Amino acid sequence: MGLMDSFKAKLAPAKEKVSGLAQQHGGKIENGLDKAAKMVDAKTKGKYSGKIQTGTGKAKDAMDRLAHKDAPGGTGNTGSTSPEGGGTTTPPESPPPAS
Repeated sequence: MGLMDSFKAKLAPAKEKVSGLAQQHGGKIENGLDKAAKMVDAKTKGKYSGKIQTGTGKAKDAMDRLAHKDAPGGTGNTGSTSPEGGGTTTPPESPPPAS
C-alpha cells in the first residue's frame, strides 16, 4: 500500500463524518455563508461584491459536494470541475443525435 493510499484510508472516517454533518446542517451552513457575505459586502461598501458572490457560490458548491448532493440522483451539478482548479465546470455530455 502506497503512502497516499494509507493516507486516504486514515482520512475516510473523517470524510464520512464531515459528509454527514454537511447533510444534516446544510441549510444552516448556507445561511451562515450568506450572512457572512452580506456583512463583508457591507463593510467593503460593495467594492468587492462580485468576488464575494463568487466565493460564496464556490463555498456552497464545496459544501454540496461534501454532502454528496451531486451524486447520481442528487440535486447537485452534473458537470465536472476542470482539473486545473479554475472553478469552471464543463456541461454534461448530451445524448447522441437520434437517427
